[in-house]
Amino acid sequence: MTLSALAAAPRYTAPLGLMDALQVTILVLVAAGATGVVLVRDPVRQAIALSVYGVLLAILFLAFQAPDVTLSELTVGAVVLPLLLVLTLAKVRRREE
Repeated sequence: MTLSALAAAPRYTAPLGLMDALQVTILVLVAAGATGVVLVRDPVRQAIALSVYGVLLAILFLAFQAPDVTLSELTVGAVVLPLLLVLTLAKVRRREE
C-alpha cells in the first residue's frame, strides 16, 4: 500500500449501517434536547438543559467525525455559555433584592 493510500484511508472503520443508525439516534436525541431547552421555563434549569444540549451536539459532531468542532462545542456550548448565563442570572437576581 502506498503512502498516499494510507493517508486517505479512514482511521477506523465501522459497518455503514451501524454508523447510520448511530447518527440517526444522536440526531433524535439532539432534537429532543433542543425541545427540552425550549420547554423548560425556569432560567437556571434552562441553562442546565442548554449545557446538556451542548454535550449532545458535541457527541453528534464526534459521530460525524469532526473532532475540532466537537472540542469547540464542548468548550463554548457545554461550559462557557451556560456558565455565563447562570452568573448573569445570579447578578440580576442579586440586584432585584
